[in-house]
Amino acid sequence: MTRNLLSRYIWLIDTLRQRGRLTRRQLNELWKQSALNNNGQPMCRRTLYNYKLAISELFGIDIECDTATFEYHIVDSDNKNTKLTDWLLNSSAVNEALSNSRDISDRIMLEDVPSAREHLPVILKSLKTNNRIKFDYHNYTRSRPTAGIIFEPYLTRIFKQRWYVIGLNVRENKLKTYALDRMSKVNDTGVSFKMPEYFNPETYFEDSFGIVVNSSEPREIVLRTDHFNAKYLAALPLHSSQQQTVHDHYCLFRYKMQITEDLIQELLGQGSRIVVEKPHELRLRIMEELRKSIAAYEEIPSFSVTTSSRSVLPITDPKVLEN
Repeated sequence: MTRNLLSRYIWLIDTLRQRGRLTRRQLNELWKQSALNNNGQPMCRRTLYNYKLAISELFGIDIECDTATFEYHIVDSDNKNTKLTDWLLNSSAVNEALSNSRDISDRIMLEDVPSAREHLPVILKSLKTNNRIKFDYHNYTRSRPTAGIIFEPYLTRIFKQRWYVIGLNVRENKLKTYALDRMSKVNDTGVSFKMPEYFNPETYFEDSFGIVVNSSEPREIVLRTDHFNAKYLAALPLHSSQQQTVHDHYCLFRYKMQITEDLIQELLGQGSRIVVEKPHELRLRIMEELRKSIAAYEEIPSFSVTTSSRSVLPITDPKVLEN
């Protein structure tokens, strides 16, 4: 598939999502105005048909024509596939934009993300076929990898740019989570397994933040922050249960979540911008971790800091200092 074709698929999906129902004539008027249309010609019926087939296969999005009105529209899909479809579309659009920007690569700063492309296809195939996999795992807390883990993968999850797989460690008969970038020698064993009835992939993480799930009951968690930082929380919610209450001088965010290590680390990373109001247990945990941090700094002997010999240009443009 050429990059140009992928751009056209994304254009067609976005156009129908934004405009709703369009006749072929209306669609062609918009297509003539598109930067992707090099010759200004309309999209012929056969081309549109081929694009519809490709979009259905790649993204699971069905485009149909209403025989009564002759309008093209996107068929409402199963809600459980919406997030995956949106993620695929966003990823494809970003990849397309980056592919067309190689000439300015020195001005595009990317974050180093642990790769999952080597093992993800094997794991996804195992999810489809319900086959056990076998792999070695390089745990950060051990000097040697754990070899020959037999594993039944139940679901995958991406969190903070790292891919994880959750399922049953057969030998230990225990649900476990493994990071794909720490796995090696991943192979399909060809031995099938049956998904247990007690495990529901759609609800497994519904009460937790991050990748950690424990047996505790979800608690009401209330966080306080100022109006400025509240904009960030509103734009990127910590959890699906997030509810916001605006007051004169602060904002409160309420959640229904388990108290996990991932949540504690996230709140600590916010520093003084977020204060835990409830529950008291979580508030005490955060305070204790902050005391440990202060104690660790107090144990370090004082020393003088010398500046580097390299000159540093001061930032004087106020636009650069904006958040």
